[in-house]
Amino acid sequence: MSKTVDIHQMIDNARFNRFHWGVLLWSFLIIIFDVYDLVIYGVVLPVLMDKWSLTPMEAGTLGSYAMFGMMFGALIFGPISDRIGRKKAIIICLALFSSCTLINTFTVNPTQFGIARFFAGFGIGGLMPNAVALITEYAPKKIRSLLTTIMFSGYAVGGMISAGLGIALVPNFGWQSVFYIGALPLLVIPVIMRYLPDSIGFLVRSKNNKEVGKVLAKIDPTFTPSDDDVYVIPEKIPGVSIVQLFKNGRGVSTVMFWISFFMCLLMVYGLNSWLPKLMTEAGYPLGSSLSFLLVLNFGAMIGAIAGGYLGDKFHLKKVSIVYFTLAVVSLALLGFKSNTFVLYLLLGIAGATTIGTQILLYAYVAQFYPMDIRSTGIGWASGVGRIGGVVGPIMGGALLGAGLPFQVNFMVFAIPGAIAAIAVGLVSVKYAFGSSHAKVEAELEPVKA
Repeated sequence: MSKTVDIHQMIDNARFNRFHWGVLLWSFLIIIFDVYDLVIYGVVLPVLMDKWSLTPMEAGTLGSYAMFGMMFGALIFGPISDRIGRKKAIIICLALFSSCTLINTFTVNPTQFGIARFFAGFGIGGLMPNAVALITEYAPKKIRSLLTTIMFSGYAVGGMISAGLGIALVPNFGWQSVFYIGALPLLVIPVIMRYLPDSIGFLVRSKNNKEVGKVLAKIDPTFTPSDDDVYVIPEKIPGVSIVQLFKNGRGVSTVMFWISFFMCLLMVYGLNSWLPKLMTEAGYPLGSSLSFLLVLNFGAMIGAIAGGYLGDKFHLKKVSIVYFTLAVVSLALLGFKSNTFVLYLLLGIAGATTIGTQILLYAYVAQFYPMDIRSTGIGWASGVGRIGGVVGPIMGGALLGAGLPFQVNFMVFAIPGAIAAIAVGLVSVKYAFGSSHAKVEAELEPVKA
């Protein structure tokens, strides 16, 4: 007997089970791979500056190549995945950045290195929005923010693994060693192709009812699919997806998300690229400087998971504003001399409230937009934000080259946090797709697969 199935309702009310664990696990691993490949530049930066006699400005510009690639990757793969499916987009991006990271090991000058980093960044930037959109699409409503931030805490884990392996491998086996490790995800692609589910919205629009039924039976084991079931989803929003980001009262919020992403990524990639070098300039040995990067990313993991839990209870908007405020304070205080315990504490807080807040912003954006423009919304926020990611390493190089006092460098990196807090404060809660006031939901008509 045929039945009409409300997919959103089933997913929202589902109990967390083995299927959700699988989506969470694979998304988590994908983000670890993604960020490891990104952060290794900061790990090898002091070595490359000596090897190729780079000035701080040249090194900052070289670091920005991957950011440029990420910007284009996020802008292009976000909308594309809404058409070809998130799974295909994720696999393409994973293969691209892993291959280019391997190519990096064969480069012999900054130009070759920068080109390879640009294309690696293209894949890295395209993967992130799709991983976030996929976990958001399948997460039960009550723990959606928490699951998204747990998945994205892989960002911090990737950063910690990068710093940890850098401490162990770079002095003994050279800078290329950490890039060889970055190519290992190529071996995992066949497994991801088999076990990672595709977007449920894409499967319905593709009229793949058999696969839709299989996925829904995993989400809700009490559900028994039949061939003539009717699956109901929001109708695909007509028109150009990018234009839809500014429709139905979403315009101001879209711009505010872009500003907050820009400012946050400026802080994140400025610190990840330059923290080891800043610390060596302050007199710390390379090994200790890399341990600071480790603490920064460990703090990010704790901050992101805690923020996701708090976001489900109090709303991601409030939590993000508080986090940005703490980021400003901790970064400003890092510029002043303190004992080892206080230094590590401030670094942990800075990681929790810069990288951690970036993770919260991804979760917030993912919940703000309807399913059919979700990847586009995340992709464009991430893509515009990548401009900040480009500015961060260049700005760090300029500050270091200017020979400013140590505390001024951190003061400058704190200012974007204040601007981001104001921008998030101006995001409207009223039009968020997941809110009880969601005006958008009322405008979406059911469609039969």
